[in-house]
Amino acid sequence: MPFRPEPPFTHGATPAGPIDTDTAVLLCNLGTPDAPTAPALRRYLAQFLADPRVVEIPRAVWMLILHGIILRVRPAKSAAKYASVWMAEGSPLKVHTDRQAKLLQGVLGERGHRVRVAYAMRYGSPAVADQLDALKREGIRRVLVLPAYPQYSGATTASVIDAVAQWSLQTRHVPEWRFINRYHDDPGYIQALATTVREHWAREGRGDRLVMSFHGMPERTLKLGDPYHCECLKTGRLLAEALGLAADQWQVTFQSRFGKAKWLEPYTEPMLIKLARSGVKRVDLICPGFAADCLETLEEINQEARAAYLKAGGEGFAYIPCLNDHPASIRLLADLAERHLQGWPTREAAPSADSRALQARRARDAGAAG
Repeated sequence: MPFRPEPPFTHGATPAGPIDTDTAVLLCNLGTPDAPTAPALRRYLAQFLADPRVVEIPRAVWMLILHGIILRVRPAKSAAKYASVWMAEGSPLKVHTDRQAKLLQGVLGERGHRVRVAYAMRYGSPAVADQLDALKREGIRRVLVLPAYPQYSGATTASVIDAVAQWSLQTRHVPEWRFINRYHDDPGYIQALATTVREHWAREGRGDRLVMSFHGMPERTLKLGDPYHCECLKTGRLLAEALGLAADQWQVTFQSRFGKAKWLEPYTEPMLIKLARSGVKRVDLICPGFAADCLETLEEINQEARAAYLKAGGEGFAYIPCLNDHPASIRLLADLAERHLQGWPTREAAPSADSRALQARRARDAGAAG
């Protein structure tokens, strides 16, 4: 396997990026198509659904299904859904992730860290490999990889690690790596979620039940050792405790089922229908597993799930947005990054006592000579 060309190297050269630093934070999210069109969705889904971390079906069989059926039918349907949530600036996920990266850069700078913050998408653009190439050209030698997934899953967090590892296999001079695998029970994360819920309640009033909907995974992944299900449940419990909710005031559910296999339960939309039919008139719904709003939150939840709940007899449905670029979200990301950057030279080193004494003596000598 040929190695990627290395950028020109000069001994003693300073980093060439916008910030004089050789350390970077790479914020990684799942991905998005470039446009809400069938061709763009076909390219995106072909990459996303071909990842063996995402679909664990025997490769030969799955490729026949993917290219023979799914990529012929699903792109047009998905494009219409994306079009219903597309923002003026582009895909919601990309817009929010870009804002997070820029704000994170600013907060870390305010805290005295000289680091370069960039973002990448595991599928679509900007690709992980392309961003790592760009950071390398800037002279970056240390990279903290921050996947935007609070709960660890092989299908998400590990797939980002795969992308970094694949790039490393083709790179001669590999940077130092650090990875943040999870933050599902981080106190700052729980408090950030609780803050957005309280702010929503202060503005809109409080529903009868808080539903916490997480992205679903096939049930077999739990039995095979993936900790995702347990980490989602822990996030839900900690958030309920932070909000002071009784057991009958909150509910964890799982959304985004795909295929005929059994997935983690309870499923979000059937649970909403059950709640409506049992007399729960108003629900608030939050998606704690998503760091930024995207198709799964804005269309699947705030359009489809809302409609299903209201049709079943519910009277009020309130969607609480993801953390996005909320100040509490950026503080959380900065705290996570700062914690994992420890030991790397991201700050100007304070002069030692000996160095300060030497500088003072030189200043006295210069004054005496003058």
